[in-house]
Amino acid sequence: MIKQNILLPAFYFPPISWFSVFLQSENEISIEQMENFPKQTYRNRTNIYGANGKLSLIIPTDHSGGRTFKDLKISYADHWQKHHWKSLKSAYQSSPYFEFYEDQLIEIYKKEEKFLLDLNLKSISIIQKMLKTEKAYSLNSDYEKIPQAEDFRNYFSTKKETEFQMEDYYQLFTDKYGFLKDLSIIDLVCNKGPESITYLKNII
Repeated sequence: MIKQNILLPAFYFPPISWFSVFLQSENEISIEQMENFPKQTYRNRTNIYGANGKLSLIIPTDHSGGRTFKDLKISYADHWQKHHWKSLKSAYQSSPYFEFYEDQLIEIYKKEEKFLLDLNLKSISIIQKMLKTEKAYSLNSDYEKIPQAEDFRNYFSTKKETEFQMEDYYQLFTDKYGFLKDLSIIDLVCNKGPESITYLKNII
């Protein structure tokens, strides 16, 4: 099997499509930490399925420090952790697997991480534990405008529908708003539980 070098952005509870790339066995993953922080991306937001449809949970950033992603600080002025956890619980507490994963998910909101990169990597680690995977990755050491690795840094858009093909699965509010594609990985694991790994492998 030919190994592919993949450069991924560091997201907050990434979308399902991100994890489908991350977990492919033939992919060697490097995560971007040296870029300038681009606004309105999944780097500081995640989309969930709430009672009123798609809901974006956004982490506020502190603009007083550096703009390099690894140096970008999180703002805690408006108690966003409490809001995010309340929103997640409201959206998924009736889903098939939320209770099973609740203690792991809440860990992200118990500590005030200083840097956004650290929090995002922690969210990825939590999901890996939930999925019972141990995919290794590295962090890049220099910013490359045109990297040697396959570049996924701008591939996952918050503004247009994903190009990845994925099957519908049960979501709590499907009857009201239909199936919402490529939400946060949290949506998948809360609704499909241990079957999530198989689902991710079937995405093309």
